Parts: sequence; C-alpha cells; structure tokens
Amino acid sequence: MLRLTTALLAMAAVAKTGNEPAPAAQQIVAFKQRTSGPIGIMTTSAGSPIELKDASSTLNSNLIFNEYFMDSLTHIVRERIPERLVHAKAAGAFGYFEVTHDITNICKAKLFSKIGKKTPVAARLSVVIVERGGSDTSRDARGFAIKFYTEDGNFDIVGFSTPMYAYKDPLLFSSFVRAQKRNPATNLIDGNTLWDFLTLQPENLYMFLLVFGDRGVPDGYRHMPGFSIQTYQVVNESGEKHFVRFHFIPDAGIKKLNSKQAQKISGIDPDYATRDLYNAIGKGKFPSWSVSIQILTLDDVKNAKFDVFDVTKVLPQDEFPLKPLGRLVLNKNPTNYFAEVEQLAFSPANLVPGILGGPDKLFEARRLAYREAQYYRLGANFNKIPINCPIQNHVLAYNRDGRPPVKDNGKDTPNYYPNTFNGPVPYKDENRVDLIEIYQDAPNNFDQARELYMNEMTKGERSRLVDNILYSLGGAIEELQDRAVKIFTIIHPDLGYRISQGLKVNRTSYYRDDE
Repeated sequence: MLRLTTALLAMAAVAKTGNEPAPAAQQIVAFKQRTSGPIGIMTTSAGSPIELKDASSTLNSNLIFNEYFMDSLTHIVRERIPERLVHAKAAGAFGYFEVTHDITNICKAKLFSKIGKKTPVAARLSVVIVERGGSDTSRDARGFAIKFYTEDGNFDIVGFSTPMYAYKDPLLFSSFVRAQKRNPATNLIDGNTLWDFLTLQPENLYMFLLVFGDRGVPDGYRHMPGFSIQTYQVVNESGEKHFVRFHFIPDAGIKKLNSKQAQKISGIDPDYATRDLYNAIGKGKFPSWSVSIQILTLDDVKNAKFDVFDVTKVLPQDEFPLKPLGRLVLNKNPTNYFAEVEQLAFSPANLVPGILGGPDKLFEARRLAYREAQYYRLGANFNKIPINCPIQNHVLAYNRDGRPPVKDNGKDTPNYYPNTFNGPVPYKDENRVDLIEIYQDAPNNFDQARELYMNEMTKGERSRLVDNILYSLGGAIEELQDRAVKIFTIIHPDLGYRISQGLKVNRTSYYRDDE
C-alpha cells in the first residue's frame, strides 16, 4: 500500500509544471472538453453496433455469442508487435524543416531547392539499449532519426546523439548489441560482457567517452544534439559530387544531467524526456534545432589524411567547418503513439534524387538491416502504413498483396515490369552519378579520443568521466579491468592512471558532484 501511495505521489509530482496543467497529464481531459458527449455508438471491429447488455456483463450468458467480448478478448492478446531490438524506447513528434541557406550548388535534392522552403518531418528520439519500459535517463547513446516527406519520396536521416559511431565494420553489430543486452543465463545486464567487447574492439571507446561523460544523459530530448554520423555523397544538377555530414544543434542549448540527477529522476519519472517533449510542444514552446553541414569535395576525400567515411571518427571542424543549412522545428505531438511513433519505420535506404547515401560498408549494411527489421516488425507493406507513406507524391510501385495494409493494392494496373500496357515507367537521369567506391582500412581513432579527453573536456568533465567509467568497470572481472586500463592508457596516460587508481581504491560507487 505504501509503494502504491508513493507511486501516486510521484505521478502527481510530474503532472503539473508550476500552477499550469501539463499537457501530457491533461490529454484525456482535453479530449472530453472538445467533445460534447459520446462520439458515437460503439461497434465491433467489423462495424456492427454493440448493444448495452453485451457491453455490460457476460455473467450467465453465452460468451461465444457476445461479439463484443469475443472481439475485444481475441484482439488484446495480439496488440503487441515485436519491439525494436535497439531504440525500443522513444519519444516522437512532427514538424517541419526549413531551408535557411542555399546549397543547390552542391545538392539537387528538392527539399533543399530554395531558401524558405519547408518540408514536413517526423522525428523519433530514442534511448539505444534499454527496453521499451526502461528509463529515459539511463546512461546510453541516443538515436536522432528524422523522416523528411519530400516531393520525391521519403528521405531518412537515422542519426545519433554523438557525432561518431561505435564500430566501423558492420560485422560487429550483432555482438555489439548482445554484449550490452541481458545475459542469456541471468537475464541481467552484465558488465563483463560489455567490457569484454569494448576492450576487444577498442575503437568503440571513443564514442563511449561521450556515453560515460557528461553527454551520456541529455536533459531531455529538447536539449540533445543529433548527427548523421555518416558522410553522404550528394550531387548537383550537373552531376558534380560533394560529400556532407549533417549536424542538428538544439537552439535551446545542449544540456545534460549528472549521474545523481539522472538516477533520482529515473526513480520518480522514467519517462522524463518523453514527458518533457510532449509538454513543451503542448504548451507551444516548440523545440528547434539549427541544421548545418560539413562539406567535402572529391579532392578533399582523396587528399584527407584519414578515412572521411569512418563513422568512428569525426570530421575536424577546423578543416571542414560547419555551413548553415536550415532549421528543424517540432510543433505537433502524436495523436496516437502506436500508430504514429511505434509504427514509424526509418531506413537509411530512404534516399531521394541528389542524395546517394554513404559509400562505407556500415551504410550498406544498414540499408539491409533496417529494411529487414521493418519486414519483421511491421510486415512487407510497412511503407503503406499511413505514417510511413510519402505524403507529397503518389506511389506507383509494382509490389502487390501481402499482409495488410495493402490500401488499394495497385487497383487494376499491371503488376509486372516491363509491360506494354501503360504501367508506370522509370525516369532517365542524363547526369546520373553512381556512389563512389572506397577502400577502408582498419579502425584507429585513438588520436581523436585523446583530443577529446585532453582538449575538449574540462577538468570537471574528466573527473566525472572517470567516476562513471569506474561505476561500470568496477563490477567487471580483474582481467577485463586490466585490459581496459591498458587501452585507456593508450588513449591518454592520465586517463589510464586515474582509472587504475580508482579501481585500486574501489571507488565504484562514488560520484563527483562538485562542478
């Protein structure tokens, strides 16, 4: 009883902001206020009206003839679809992207065609590893996915909250996920599996310096940056090649939570970031991000001293400065979470003329993996689910049949190509450009990790980084601790020494909170 009372008090604590009712807490009340009474006669899923007696009680009656009972009971056990393997817990919202600077000299994509142009977008902001019922304030990387509904179809940027990714070789994806998920025997998160993987594939540690650092827990999604991670090839109307990385920087500023704050909030409101985003939009305080790109020429790619398509590295801004592009604004909450966010399907393969994607192997693998995930979760016709449909052009595909939704299923048009019966035909691009082919060497990002630790982190940030690493690494076996110390020492001797000393004095449960 005490636990229930505590939970109710916690709910009340997040229901209001000051004296103003929070939109998330008032959603169902708002629905009642804008309707004058019951919105109609309830029906079965087949549309048959339900009589009062059938909806009131099944006692002393024949269950199988009560269609309301049968319809609702057999449906509820089928209401869950497979949750995402990663990025399962997320907030979603909708808005627009507006071009503020002209880049038509490098990219012919219609969404960038002129200054002032607005393109509708859907956004899904997520925690990577935790399950759907986990905490928004867990220490983890975050997903930053944007779907642009352009005239030429959907363009998706499936990005991250960090400017780099963990590994270079897509072969590692399965192990990367499994090492961070639950131990198959204990069903518990296991520090040994995480640190075994990180120390066997040390290129991961550059990203994890940010995960274990102050950036590891954003103060809500409104204060979280986003990055495309990959370097995209783009072309202009003449077929000239350029290469870009996208940056989304929150106009409200980047803000973080320290470990104590994150743990405290997690115990009170595990949906903190989701609630914060919904309430901000509901109050008209629309979050926005300034969108910039780093631009490379083909000569830059050829002459760079490192692989500019290596997702485990950043592109140095002193060599490739940010160029302003536009503004992303989220101004509409979902009307129904399952329909509009849980079924929202992203894929790096969603590209439009002018944007060819990345030539690296990780991008190639993601084109397959995301498509396969949507087939598994949502079925072969996932692009016919309303939230995934292109909204500014008419789809003319030869795909037919399969698990619903099929919509009009292509009506009476031919279902094969080529044909001589006036089915849709492809267009011809006189200046067609193919994705360049590249050679990629083994990952090595210690120099950038060293730069991050020494020159981009303050003294206080370095101290908190060490404490957060110790909190995680302290539970691993000594062999893994020794391997980790050696690698951290390669990144920088000071980092390796501080972690080594911290392990010796067993500081794994101590957090600094002095800066």
